[in-house]
Amino acid sequence: MDSRERVLAAFERRGYDRIPVKHEGTPEVNRQLMDYFGVNGHDALLERLGDDFRYVQANWSGPDLRTFPDGSWEGLWGERYADLSFGDGVYPEAVYLPFEHVTRVAELAGYRFPTPDDFDYTTVRTQCEQRAGYAVVFGSAGSFDFINGIARCRGVERVLVDIATEDPVYLALMDQRHQFFMGMFERALEAAGGRIDFVHIGEDLGTQNGPLISPRQFERLFAPKFGAVFALAHRYGARTMMHSCGSVRRLIPRLIDLGLDVLDVVQVGAAGMGLHELWDAYGDQLCFCGTMDVQTVLPFGDVADVRREVETRLELFSEGGLFLGPTHAVQVGTPLQNTLEMYRAAGSLRG
Repeated sequence: MDSRERVLAAFERRGYDRIPVKHEGTPEVNRQLMDYFGVNGHDALLERLGDDFRYVQANWSGPDLRTFPDGSWEGLWGERYADLSFGDGVYPEAVYLPFEHVTRVAELAGYRFPTPDDFDYTTVRTQCEQRAGYAVVFGSAGSFDFINGIARCRGVERVLVDIATEDPVYLALMDQRHQFFMGMFERALEAAGGRIDFVHIGEDLGTQNGPLISPRQFERLFAPKFGAVFALAHRYGARTMMHSCGSVRRLIPRLIDLGLDVLDVVQVGAAGMGLHELWDAYGDQLCFCGTMDVQTVLPFGDVADVRREVETRLELFSEGGLFLGPTHAVQVGTPLQNTLEMYRAAGSLRG
């Protein structure tokens, strides 16, 4: 099997030659892995790890995004980012929030929001053809992403209050973001001509202990928008993948109803997200992606612990239903041999 055949066979529960894998690591971890293999470039690393997925993208052709004297840089929505250290690594964090103090929808008038026309889609089909042996994905965990994405422009606490109160400014920003991504995804799907296998969106709906927002607010504010993008993907023959950290067990039945095909990254250490119970409840309705815990076994277990976790998944998902990978980006400080063992035990490691 090539990677695409393997992924689709696992998705359809038809069995496979080995379990499909999907890698995610912080830049520091990926650099460590590239140094270990003696390769340069992300695609070369994915080849060595046996990652079965490849992403395609539309290319930015809008106004130049600025870099500022302090080293921060501009995002699509006018927010600014800087690399903030957490010890042995850095994460880009929002350091300027353009909508932090906006209290009236009228204040958004005239603001230059990004549009689907800011991207060039002419190379999407060629990118897909170049990756024909892989499962081709468009989008990312940051696509749609109404909580995190708007929080990076307005603030986390403000956004959570906005959701609870259904603040009109937040709802207007949600609509802007929804229209932008819907237009962008449709243009890309049209350009690909049926060659995109998965449409990937994200929304961190869970905390460690339960949903981040109430099911009522999810239904009122989020469900219609997710249903629309899932339907769009299905119209073009693509499958739907949604990233969410945390405990989302209470929302899974509704996500399935809305048209979700793959739940990524399945944070098994969160409440109600145990692997066996998810398999028992939803294994015939939903495919899972991830499940190898970046909070416990990968950073703090040993090689034997990692192998046992992989073997559990190989037994439980012997006919498919899982794309194996970490429950988030593999983090700085994770022993290199544990990361390698995850892919070695899965049968994907090359070299």
